[in-house]
Amino acid sequence: MSNKPITMLQIRRILQLKSQGKSNRDIAVEIHGSRNAVNDYVKLIQRLNKSTEELLKLTDEELSSLVYDEPPSAELDRKFADFQQRIPGLCDELKKPHTTRMILWEEYRQMVHDGYGYTQFCEHLSRFLETRKAVMIFDHEPAASMMFDFAGDKISFVDYQTGEIIWCVVLVCTLPFSGYTYIEAMLSAKRPFLIKTLNNALSFFDGVPLSAKTDNMLQIVKKSNRYEPAFEELAQQWSLHYGTTLMAARVAKPRDKASVESHVNAVYNRIYAPLRNSIFHSLDQMNEALWKELDRFNSRNLQRCDYSRRDRFMLHEKTLLRPLPAGQFVPKNKVEVKVQRNSHVTLGEDWHHYSIPYQHIGKTVHLIYDTDHVEIYLDTVRIACHRRNYHRNGHATLEEHMPSDQNHYARIKGYTREYFIEKGMQTGESTASAISKILEQKIFIEQTYNSCLGVLRLCYKYGNDRLEAACRRALAASKVTYMGIKNILERNLDKAILQTDLFTHIPDHENIRGAESYQ
Repeated sequence: MSNKPITMLQIRRILQLKSQGKSNRDIAVEIHGSRNAVNDYVKLIQRLNKSTEELLKLTDEELSSLVYDEPPSAELDRKFADFQQRIPGLCDELKKPHTTRMILWEEYRQMVHDGYGYTQFCEHLSRFLETRKAVMIFDHEPAASMMFDFAGDKISFVDYQTGEIIWCVVLVCTLPFSGYTYIEAMLSAKRPFLIKTLNNALSFFDGVPLSAKTDNMLQIVKKSNRYEPAFEELAQQWSLHYGTTLMAARVAKPRDKASVESHVNAVYNRIYAPLRNSIFHSLDQMNEALWKELDRFNSRNLQRCDYSRRDRFMLHEKTLLRPLPAGQFVPKNKVEVKVQRNSHVTLGEDWHHYSIPYQHIGKTVHLIYDTDHVEIYLDTVRIACHRRNYHRNGHATLEEHMPSDQNHYARIKGYTREYFIEKGMQTGESTASAISKILEQKIFIEQTYNSCLGVLRLCYKYGNDRLEAACRRALAASKVTYMGIKNILERNLDKAILQTDLFTHIPDHENIRGAESYQ
């Protein structure tokens, strides 16, 4: 008998041709098989002692039971049954670090000396593992859920002012029924930024689904549990505000939110890829480009379909979403700070400085801020409002907050240009010159007062002589800053010899040409 059985259709064809008196050689040519295989099957059919008409009337199952009458041996049955009992344990062992199939097979052969060889061992093990990869197809109900997750790959823009590359995380939100998707880049994955982006996602969908499902991200889930996960207080407030139910996938089970996982890959291919050569200079500019590509993505017809994600959403899902509440959920923070002499207050979270009217210098005020705005209150009265800025050590200054008369400002707290230069002269001329350069570097001179104070206070740690030497060295640079002077002192560069005349004089030599060479 041949190693590879032929089909039942070929068996029936052999019966027909044999009844017509065809030779085995001709039959082999007719069915495109080997002559030896035809010889074996003809001998088997002849041993059945049944006529061709009787055999052709049988069903495929009945004919197969007569033709393929070679049951596996008892030895093979015993070996296979023994291996089937061992397979679950082998699979558990295979999950352990550094464990390979070769090691498991060698251990198996030590226990079962006449067991399977390595090839059959891997074959049976692979077949069992494949059965465990079976997946279930879910039919999602419209407006039942929104799934959201962070894209693994970040996207960046280049800061115009500093040239720094700012990497941003991207949140992907998907309605599983229609596949309608929203994405947004964020400066940070912190909870306030996440809440703001989820607000924008619901505004984009123009409605609220029954539930919002994510993985076990720390911003949302306080304690993971398959049956009763615990959610963060702020996340619960958000869900209560919108009237939706928070849900969390099981730990390490990405298929629980397969829709958003697959759409993350689609975002890479359809949105990231077209923008791969683009350079952005702000978060807003980058999001505008992302949303432009997102619009194309949602409008593109699905594969082998004559409708898009947007079509499916508008026709079957949008009307079933719950209405949005009157306003967005905006979490706010509150801190108490003292107004500095330069008429600014500092938000310590970003270390950015915001101006307030100079009349309130020295008073204690409250900063109430969210991801977009910073409001400043004195008691219950709002005295200033700024758009939030995340540049460290930067200044957000309104001209109307600054005193118009520097003498008036001096009478209030005593900080003027002359005050700092005079203080610098007490240390030395180089210190006064360095402070003078610092005072000229800002549009509003008040923004430089903290830097000047920092320079003057370095003398308490390093002494007047070292501060004067450090300022003398700093003046040789194109820009003088407090951090530059501080670094010189910390690295003891003020003690090194400053070579100021290295390139001040070029010696005469034969390669120098005079003015007559350019007539």
